[in-house]
Amino acid sequence: MMNRRHFFAAGAVVAAGAIAVPVGIVSASAGADTITDKDLQHGYEPNTGTRPLAVQPAGTTFTGAMPIPPVLAPAQTVPNTDSYQIEVTPATVSLVPGMSSSALTFGGTFIGPTINATVGRPVQITYTNHITDPVAVHLHGGHTAPDSDGYPMDLIQPGKSRTYTYSNSQQGCTMWYHDHAMGMESSHVYHGLHGMYVLRDPSEASLNLPTGNQDVPIMIRDVQLDTGGNMVYDVQGAASRNTILINGVATPFFQVATRKYRFRLINSANERILTLALSDGSAFHQIASDGGLLDAPVRHVGLTLGSAERADIVIDFSKYRLGTQVFLTDTSGQILRFDVVRSETDTSQLPTTLRALPTLPTPTVSRNISMAFDFSSGMAVGTINGAAFDPNVIDFTVKRGATEEWTITNNDTAPGIDHSFHMHLVQFQVISRTGSPHLPDDAGLKDTVRVPPGTSVKVRAKFTDYLGKYVFHCHYLEHSSAGMMGQFQVVS
Repeated sequence: MMNRRHFFAAGAVVAAGAIAVPVGIVSASAGADTITDKDLQHGYEPNTGTRPLAVQPAGTTFTGAMPIPPVLAPAQTVPNTDSYQIEVTPATVSLVPGMSSSALTFGGTFIGPTINATVGRPVQITYTNHITDPVAVHLHGGHTAPDSDGYPMDLIQPGKSRTYTYSNSQQGCTMWYHDHAMGMESSHVYHGLHGMYVLRDPSEASLNLPTGNQDVPIMIRDVQLDTGGNMVYDVQGAASRNTILINGVATPFFQVATRKYRFRLINSANERILTLALSDGSAFHQIASDGGLLDAPVRHVGLTLGSAERADIVIDFSKYRLGTQVFLTDTSGQILRFDVVRSETDTSQLPTTLRALPTLPTPTVSRNISMAFDFSSGMAVGTINGAAFDPNVIDFTVKRGATEEWTITNNDTAPGIDHSFHMHLVQFQVISRTGSPHLPDDAGLKDTVRVPPGTSVKVRAKFTDYLGKYVFHCHYLEHSSAGMMGQFQVVS
């Protein structure tokens, strides 16, 4: 748990977007890490306060190519289902050139293998747990039956396996899968238990968007490293996570041609707001959000993604001369370099219209959800409507088929305590922010939305298909691990 002093000090820096990336070495304060015996079993190296922390200088390396996570082949394919096998296993990975770190992985790679699924074709994934902690795997953004949703108490114990079934009965979108074991999700995801799940929609073919090698997944997150390249996990230390990883490596380059590219961006950081732009100030277009295609492209010169939010963007490199280098930047500096290295004929398009958003019925139920920390014990306890998560308590009962409107309020008003609200099972539409129209970043179907201090967000969702128990929570994973989670049950 975090005490008030450490919590405010860390949160204020993160929310302000002012995480500096200085050149050189900084030292950690003694005793800053919260490391358990289980951490040591995994091979994690706690920072004792005697070793300096490595800081990756922004814009000075870019010596390695950006890796593209491998696409996993089905272990078995039958007429109606593709089946996959993924091992949850410790591994040694390299996040910066020439250095290595202990990690927890799906399939042995720091960004787990990508699952390419197709709308309407079910997928089964069997996870086998080879680490010393239990895990629970959640398909973030999936419209999923409760027994396959990765409920935080439905654990895969060490040495055991569990099969999850995904119907893929939703529109195409960019999703990701990650650990969701209650109280352990923040540490597990930080140490590498995450991967991409791309649900492809054949109906998009008529739009002639960039495809194939020009359809590129990019997972962005941050990490704190010591001088040996090892990950340092400090539950109080989000502000010290000053190395940005792109598909699992720091400051890579990516070679492009003079044409359009679709980039599927995922903010998989535990606790970070990304503000992304191109270094020359050029505009790009967002074509999809968490739940898939927007109704029309949205032009951006800067795009903000809270923890767990996604956006598909199109960048057109045709205006650049060969040899040009342009950077993707965050408030921390340059995080990815695009190298324009070849000319290509481009037949892809950026249509003026994409896909009509569903029209949701008038809501029949309104609910209020407040997220806040309770410091009364001297520690930071995460709460939803004044209570920490209790798996024995159902906060809301929802009728199947109902359309509901939820107003989510961040009752932490101090600067720096942002929250990122995530609802399982359904995609929602953002209706307003603190009584004002929603932001351009809120367009489309969403399952995660940023809620700055002292503000509220109103969302609307229709609950279809599945009956059962699901959770909603802050997706700052240190916050959910501290109890900032509730649950609803869908009934007939």
